[in-house]
Amino acid sequence: MSAKPLLKTISLLLASIPFFINGFAHNGSVAYAYPLGLIKIDGDLSDWPANAIKYTIANVPSDVKPTDDSDFSGFFQLGYRLDNHSLYIAFTITDNDYIVDTSKNVRWNSQDGLEVSIDARHLLSGSGVVSYLYSETFKHINNNFFDPFAKDANWDITEIAVNRRGNTRIYEWRIQLGNELAVGKTIGFDFHVFDKDGDGSISWSSWGKGALKFRNPNSLGDVLLLPAATKLATISGKVSWDKPVATKLPAQVCLINTMACWLQAAVDSLGNYSVDVPAGKYEINEYEPYYLAGDTVYNTRQKKPITVIAKAAQKITAHELIIPSTPAPDLIPDKGVLLDFTPAKAALVDNFIETYCKYYGIPGVSLALIKDGKLVYHQTYGVRNIMTGEKVDSNTLFEAASVTKPVFALAVEKLAERGIINLDKPLYEYLPYKDIENDERYKLITARHVLTHRTGFPNWRWMNPDGKLDIKFTPGTAFGYSGEGFEYLKLVVEKITGKKVEQVLQEEVIEPVGLYHTWFSKNDSLQQMKACGHFDKQPNKKDLPEKPGMAYSMHTEAKIFTRFMLYLLEQKGLKPATYDTILSKHSEYDFTGWREKPKVPTYMGMSLEVRETPFGKTFGHGGNNGDFKCKFEVYKDLKMGYVLFTNSSTSDMLLENIRKFLVEGKDK
Repeated sequence: MSAKPLLKTISLLLASIPFFINGFAHNGSVAYAYPLGLIKIDGDLSDWPANAIKYTIANVPSDVKPTDDSDFSGFFQLGYRLDNHSLYIAFTITDNDYIVDTSKNVRWNSQDGLEVSIDARHLLSGSGVVSYLYSETFKHINNNFFDPFAKDANWDITEIAVNRRGNTRIYEWRIQLGNELAVGKTIGFDFHVFDKDGDGSISWSSWGKGALKFRNPNSLGDVLLLPAATKLATISGKVSWDKPVATKLPAQVCLINTMACWLQAAVDSLGNYSVDVPAGKYEINEYEPYYLAGDTVYNTRQKKPITVIAKAAQKITAHELIIPSTPAPDLIPDKGVLLDFTPAKAALVDNFIETYCKYYGIPGVSLALIKDGKLVYHQTYGVRNIMTGEKVDSNTLFEAASVTKPVFALAVEKLAERGIINLDKPLYEYLPYKDIENDERYKLITARHVLTHRTGFPNWRWMNPDGKLDIKFTPGTAFGYSGEGFEYLKLVVEKITGKKVEQVLQEEVIEPVGLYHTWFSKNDSLQQMKACGHFDKQPNKKDLPEKPGMAYSMHTEAKIFTRFMLYLLEQKGLKPATYDTILSKHSEYDFTGWREKPKVPTYMGMSLEVRETPFGKTFGHGGNNGDFKCKFEVYKDLKMGYVLFTNSSTSDMLLENIRKFLVEGKDK
């Protein structure tokens, strides 16, 4: 339920729609690049071949759409030169409202611009993207740290020219790919063209489908680097279920010629695909072993791929690729395995976690279970970094994301019981907040509002178009999940205690609870023991917070965190009446946008989510920093619970279903 404040990269904001794509397969768009003569990068395309293929820019993933072709339309062309190992791209854009931002607060979305993304190595085993965001007054490069090409790519290997003629503008690019540019190879390529209009709206268009192109090779198309005058073969085929089902088919099929020449062909709604390829032998299969359709997982990869021989200038029809329509097992029992857990049932737990990791591409997990008021099982799974293969172990630390909030809340509640802070006193009386002093309503905000998410602040200010902090509603009148409130409260706690927040946490939580092996900001131990977060199986560079963030920055692991869970379960450190207050209803959730509305009463206590289930009241919290997701929950009456940390953006279904597997069983 949280997101880091501008910690990943500014380009994360480019993703406006949710999506799930397994593995490293590309998006199904295919283009062909042929050798070019002498090209001068000057925005004048008169030196380009007259027959250079024009690929339409027609995919618009943004919520705002162009009103017509004069508002925005365009195409691009491709070619390469071996003498300088460079890929050339020419974009021709029609736009009747060209916007340039000359202010000091220029952002990626404040003017017209273009972002080009390249997966130069294009490995079957997975490789990384380098992305160049270019506009008239703003430039940004996003490097993928694990990829040898992408991590070292810089502006020195690019050459760019822009030429405007009336409502048309030309972007001419040259990107030097070095040894990664080779005839007969495929590379990953796509882009976003940003169209800012005078009314303040912005849309973005691309070649192929998929979001997060700046770092996700799944969302790129494939470019084949071909010799001049190559005669291509056409491979056509069909993908179908083994029996009629309403579920949509996978959107692409993978064709592999060599390790350097492979691509994804788009599959239409009827299951047909057709793609032009160089002559050769091709294996055809689904790239990933599992396909996710809604909440259902299918085993899609064939044990034996379809093989075809493609001959130049001929059309070949491949055998039908038939996918089993029987879903993969969900493994949810009728009765939760934790209810009568024994050491012998540990294998069931392990199988559940490991299977879900395979289904959803989750690299690593740290799990711990409590029962009868004590730790009964702890296990780690998978890898810290999918590229290095380094295993997760009991010392591996994960970002706890928003699970930081209830830990900080415990410290604040202890301070409140001793009279050091009054939960109902306006925070500005302790410390005025210059970031929001323009809105007098902020003077209503109290610590209780922060802990119950009723401040009126947005989750994070950077989610606003102007990047500034504001108040969405009068504090205390509604629920609005907010990390910003916790950051303000952190400053207040430091002011009234005269201590850094980490010292306060050490004194109020870490030592009393025994929550050792837990950190909130950068240090050598954290650098060494932290897992890498992953977006769709790709590791991120270890992102260590320079300063502690009370909404997101805790790093810990499952076994040690059970001490915090048991501390709350045993109602230690605070008066019983305080615990009653903590676990009572303070805020009704706004379920707008939730994938599924809860089946039992669910609401916000004081920095804890509370559920009233047939198994009694539960309390817990989830965390989501994008590339790390986690969850803990304690069944108060049953004196049992679980905590799960993952280093993956794709672990939602595991986190959703773990309570069913362990306690609640299949939905009745």
